[in-house]
Amino acid sequence: MSPRDRLLAVLVAVCWGVNFPATALALEHFPPFFLVALRFALIAVPTVLFVPRPAVKLRWLLGVGFGIGLLQFAFLYAGMAAGMPSGLASLVLQASAPFTVLIAGIWLRERITQRQAIGIAVAVLGLAAIAVHRAQVAALLPVILTLCGALGWAIGNVSTRKAEAPNPFRLTLWMSVVPPVPMLALALLVEGPQRIGDSLGTMFTLDALPSLFGLLYVVLIATLVGYGIWGGLLKRNPSSVVAPFSMLVPVVGVLASWLAFGEVIDIVELIAGVFVVGGVLYASTRARRVAVAVTG
Repeated sequence: MSPRDRLLAVLVAVCWGVNFPATALALEHFPPFFLVALRFALIAVPTVLFVPRPAVKLRWLLGVGFGIGLLQFAFLYAGMAAGMPSGLASLVLQASAPFTVLIAGIWLRERITQRQAIGIAVAVLGLAAIAVHRAQVAALLPVILTLCGALGWAIGNVSTRKAEAPNPFRLTLWMSVVPPVPMLALALLVEGPQRIGDSLGTMFTLDALPSLFGLLYVVLIATLVGYGIWGGLLKRNPSSVVAPFSMLVPVVGVLASWLAFGEVIDIVELIAGVFVVGGVLYASTRARRVAVAVTG
C-alpha cells in the first residue's frame, strides 16, 4: 500500500468518524426515520438520472439497500434519537464485523477460522459489558437499537459480497434508491406528517442551520467522498490491507464527539469498546507466518 493510499485511508476514517456527531446534529432537527429517507433521497434522485445501474442481480441490489440503507440507518438513527451518544454509537456499530462473519458462515457456508472465532468472542464480550453497564446506569434501548443497526450493516455486507459489483461505488449510489420510499412511508406512519412538515418548513432557519450542515456532511462527505475514496482503495489494494483502517472510525468518532459535544464515555464503556475494536481487528487480520531458515 503506497503512502498516498495510507493517507487516503486515514482520511476516509476521519470522514466516517466525524459522521457520527454530524448525524447527532442532524437529529436535533429532523425526525430519525424521515432523516434516513431524506439522506438517501438526496443521493437517489441524481443517481437515477445520471448514473447507469450497476451490473448486479436485482435481489442483491435490494439486499444491500435493505440491509445498509433501511435497517442500519433506521435503527442507528432511532438509537441516537433515543439517547445513544454519538461516540458510543461509533463503537457499538463495530458489532457489524462479527455479525458479518457469523451471517457469512451460516448463509454462505464460509468457514469460520479459529482466529475469527476468538476475535468474535472478544468483541461480543465487550458488547455484553457495554449492554450490562448501560442497563445499570442508563437506558438499554439505545444500545439494542444500535446493535440492530449493526446487524443490518452485516446483512448489507454479505449482500454486497454476493452482488460482486464491477464498480462498488456505483452499487453504493444505486443502493440509495431503495430506502427513500419505504422510509418515508414509515416516517409518515410513526413520526406523523405534522412533525415532518415542521422540520422541512424550518430547515433553513438560523436555529436549524447546524442540523442542515450535519445533513449535508452525511450526504456529501461521509457518503459520496468517503465511499468514493474507499472504493478506489479497494480496487488498488487487497481488502485485507484496506479493511483494518476502518478500526480508526470509532477512535475518530469518540474524539469528534468529545470535541463537538463534550461527550465523555464512561471508563467501563471505553474499556469494553477497546475489546470490541480489538476483537474485530484481530478477527479481520491474518496471522503472520514466521519463516525459519534451516541450515545444515
